[in-house]
Amino acid sequence: MDPTAAAEAYVDAEKGVDSAEAALEGARHIIAELINEDETARARLRALFARTAVIYSRVTAGKEQEGAKFKDYFDWHEPASTVPSHRMLAMRRGEREEVLSLDIHPEEGQALEILEALFVKGDGPDSEQVKIALRDSYKRLLSRSLETELRLQLKQQADTEAIRVFAENLRELLLTPPLGAKRVMGIDPGFRTGCKVVCLDRQGKLLHHTTIYPHTGEGQAAKASDTVRRLCEQHDIEAVAIGNGTAGRETEQFVRNLSLAPQTIILMVNESGASIYSASELAREEFPDHDVTVRGSVSIGRRLMDPLAELVKIDPKSIGVGQYQHDVDQGALKNTLDDIVASCVNAVGVDLNRASAQLLTYVSGLGLQLARNIVTHRDAHGPFDSRDRLRDVPRLGPKAFEQSAGFLRISGGSHPLDASAVHPESYPIVDAMAADLGCTVQELMTQADLRQRIELGNYVTDTVGLPTLNDILAELAKPGRDPRDSFEAFAFAGHVTAMKDLEPGMQLPGIVTNVTQFGAFVDIGVHQDGLVHVSELADRFVKDPAEVVKVQQRVRVTILTVDLERKRIGLSMKTGKPAAQQQAKTDQTGKKAKSQAPKRPPRAKSAKPQQSRTPKPFHNPLAEALERLNVKP
Repeated sequence: MDPTAAAEAYVDAEKGVDSAEAALEGARHIIAELINEDETARARLRALFARTAVIYSRVTAGKEQEGAKFKDYFDWHEPASTVPSHRMLAMRRGEREEVLSLDIHPEEGQALEILEALFVKGDGPDSEQVKIALRDSYKRLLSRSLETELRLQLKQQADTEAIRVFAENLRELLLTPPLGAKRVMGIDPGFRTGCKVVCLDRQGKLLHHTTIYPHTGEGQAAKASDTVRRLCEQHDIEAVAIGNGTAGRETEQFVRNLSLAPQTIILMVNESGASIYSASELAREEFPDHDVTVRGSVSIGRRLMDPLAELVKIDPKSIGVGQYQHDVDQGALKNTLDDIVASCVNAVGVDLNRASAQLLTYVSGLGLQLARNIVTHRDAHGPFDSRDRLRDVPRLGPKAFEQSAGFLRISGGSHPLDASAVHPESYPIVDAMAADLGCTVQELMTQADLRQRIELGNYVTDTVGLPTLNDILAELAKPGRDPRDSFEAFAFAGHVTAMKDLEPGMQLPGIVTNVTQFGAFVDIGVHQDGLVHVSELADRFVKDPAEVVKVQQRVRVTILTVDLERKRIGLSMKTGKPAAQQQAKTDQTGKKAKSQAPKRPPRAKSAKPQQSRTPKPFHNPLAEALERLNVKP
């Protein structure tokens, strides 16, 4: 078939077809649309994109200085199938800020070969017209559509992974070991504006607040020393919590030099999010007569006493343990983090007579309104002496009581089991155990020999099985046990307080502040967290950093690199001396050397796809397309 000759028959100026070439062009557009809508073609190209597409990132002209933070992606490429979530989110952010330009596509030749195998029959002049049409279809329609699909898929995968990492970090942070009920001095450090000092009783109640200026001259430092010593003695302070922000290390050193009582614990506390809380409506309700500086210091002190109870007052996204949390699906992120907070709160349990409304909100079966009703009832009628008195709280019905009672604790209540995780509906079982042994419930809880004599099989019913009875027995042995680890004091190296003090080869203690896919950030007490790249976490290969470290873990690190200009610190947790070539291959953002990414995706061994599904063939696609122009000769 001669395409030009055939097209001549369809020329009609009144129909807008002025020439044979115009007719051919219209036919090619029809073929392009048919190819674009073909399910088999799209499925095979979609598989090609998923398997071999490469992400190409380039800097936008003139944005080099403005977008310096994205420098690592100014000329970057890597397979889309293996791109880590943090890199995908970083490049998307750079594109959104118009610093980067992203393209995602496989090798064009492979895509065209797939289409030719499906739609080109023969090698005559008419087939050449079909080839022109399918190239147009791929470039103008298919490639853009499939790139959009792949972008969405990569974004969803990156969101899922980033949310998972955030959730794991948040769980570890919320379950940080508490100091417990101690009299604490909380200090929000500062240089020129001074250090805000608060004194808290063992329940976290504010007793006193003041401001000291230990860093503004010897006279003020002496006065500040006298003030801290006097307050520690006056309020019998057992621990001093110092925020790790500006002037944190200097303030810590100042307090340590005061030679307070030997038993006084002095340590730094991560203050991330404290300023957010201090300016919140919740903080204003709790401390209406105090400014944000006092509220922030109270938050720092309480974080030491019970991190979980204090951190639930802060939006998890403000705590600083995620990666690109503002770039992911906010609805999915909020739901996941809320579930994590509720899980941690219920696992630890809540002191019914001390918990804030915000903490009670996360108890199973309650919610904000019931939590507020509990606090209001407690303030009006005094502490709860039994779980059963929860029924007196307005709007707290039988269902809410059933769901929440087991997670609420009452120390020194009228029933000894009120301090345990045993649910009130199981009290009759424990009462029966005690009666059968001829002892009290209290004796059953304190005497192991009595518990060993219990025959659990005697108490199995249709509604209570052995697993439940084993849980009850375990709780009787350690009523109200806290699943969090025991508290251990920590101190940074005294001779290192700023980045300028660091030298390669130094070994320092640190605390893990964030775990990401590419490594872990560690606070070593210099106001700038260092990065332990995943390749430096252990002497063995590590795929997932979470397998090796967790948030708030105490670690010992070796200084690899110090970049004062970019404020970056490279660290290692390897026990041996890191090899020089390993340092060269790892940059400060956790990226492998670009040479590891192929310049072009590998070609498939066979250009033609498997013919597992065949589309409806074009018997003579050009002739059919001309007919669809709806122009009769």
